[in-house]
Amino acid sequence: MLKKHIRQEKKTISKMIRIYCHAKHKTKGNILCEDCKQLEKYTWKKTDNCIFGYLKPACSSCPVHCYSNEKRKKIKEIMQFSGKRMIFLHPWDTILHFINLYRTKQLLKRNTRVMEIVSKLKNS
Repeated sequence: MLKKHIRQEKKTISKMIRIYCHAKHKTKGNILCEDCKQLEKYTWKKTDNCIFGYLKPACSSCPVHCYSNEKRKKIKEIMQFSGKRMIFLHPWDTILHFINLYRTKQLLKRNTRVMEIVSKLKNS
């Protein structure tokens, strides 16, 4: 149950990357251009290796940014482009994403373990 939100987040970002790649790079179906394919692998790797583990917050509400600046800019561009389209193309995934955003913000507020990790990272 606890890892379900991580699987959902990976699924959602993959759909957002596909929307972007299909529109901008003219790919079709499950095929992605090489850059988008590499970005998808990168996001999955970062999600799987999150320092918060099963308490992983949604990346946009995370106090620690683990993406490189270049990748973070690209993901932000993809999310801005695809976010508007997700509600029409994948409404259920969009709803689950916003539920996860809310849940993880609440989790960060009340979970002392998460705040200890953040504190240690800021001090190191």
